Amino acid sequence: MFIQLNLSAIALAGVAAWKRVKPVVIRDAVLLPAAGFLGILGLWWIVASFNRDLIPTPYQALIANLDYIFNPFYQRGPGDLGIGWLLLASLRRVLVGFFMGAAVAIPVGFLIGMSKPAMMALNPLIQIFKPVSPLAWLPIALSIFNLAEPSAIFVIFITSLWPTIINTALGVSSVSQDYLDVARVLEMPRWRRITKIIWPASLPYIFTGLRISLGIAWLVIVAVEMLTGGVGIGFFVWDEWSRLNLSSVFLAVFVIGITGLLLDAAVDKVQELVTHRSIQSH
Repeated sequence: MFIQLNLSAIALAGVAAWKRVKPVVIRDAVLLPAAGFLGILGLWWIVASFNRDLIPTPYQALIANLDYIFNPFYQRGPGDLGIGWLLLASLRRVLVGFFMGAAVAIPVGFLIGMSKPAMMALNPLIQIFKPVSPLAWLPIALSIFNLAEPSAIFVIFITSLWPTIINTALGVSSVSQDYLDVARVLEMPRWRRITKIIWPASLPYIFTGLRISLGIAWLVIVAVEMLTGGVGIGFFVWDEWSRLNLSSVFLAVFVIGITGLLLDAAVDKVQELVTHRSIQSH
C-alpha cells in the first residue's frame, strides 16, 4: 500500500511538472520553428507572385516535384536518376574527402599545438592557403587527376583541412599547464600525456573543427559538381536551371539544406557519445 501511494505521488508530480513544461516545449520545439518556416514560404509566395513566368509558388513547386518526392530512387535510364541517388553520390564524395582531411588535419593540429617550431613553420602556410576559394583548387585538381571524381574529392579534402587543423591546435595549446606540470612530476611518458590529458581536453575543440569542416565540405561539393558535371545534387541544380525548371531547383535547395542539418546533428551525436557530454544546441 505504501509503495502504491509513493508511485501515485510520483506520477502526480510528473504530470504536474509536464503541464508546466509542456507549453514551453511546444513553443520552442514546434511553434517557433513552424512560424519561421511559414515565414519563408510566405516570402517565397510573395516573390513568386511578382514573377509568375519564371518562379513557381510553393504549391506549384510541390505539385511539380511529386515524382521526385515519392520516387527518390527511381532509375529510368543512364542519365535519369531519382534525387535520392544524386544525393547519395554527393554524400559519398563529401564523406571520402572529409575523412581523408580529418585523418591529416588532426595529427597536424596536434603537432602545431605541441611544438612551437612546427607552429612557426606551418602557421604561415595555413594562413596563406586558408583564404583561397575552394573553386580555385579545382583547375589544379583537374590538371593532376584529369578526372572529375577524384578532383571533386581532392577539393573537399583540401578545403576541409583548415578548420580542423586550427581548432585542434587551439585545443591542444589550451590544455591547462597545471595538468601538464603534474604529469611531468609523475614522470608520465609523453604518449600517456597525449592520450590521457591532451586528447580528452582537446576533443571539444576538435569536434568544433570537424563540424565546420563538414559544413564547408557540403557547401563546396554543390559548387564543384556544377562545374564538373556527372551524377550529383550540384549538377542536378545546374541542369534543372539550364532547363529553366525552378521547381526542381527549389526542391534541391531544401534537400541540400536538410541534409546539411542532418550531417551537423550526426557530428553532434558522435561528439556526445565520445565525450559523454550532452551538446547544447546554439
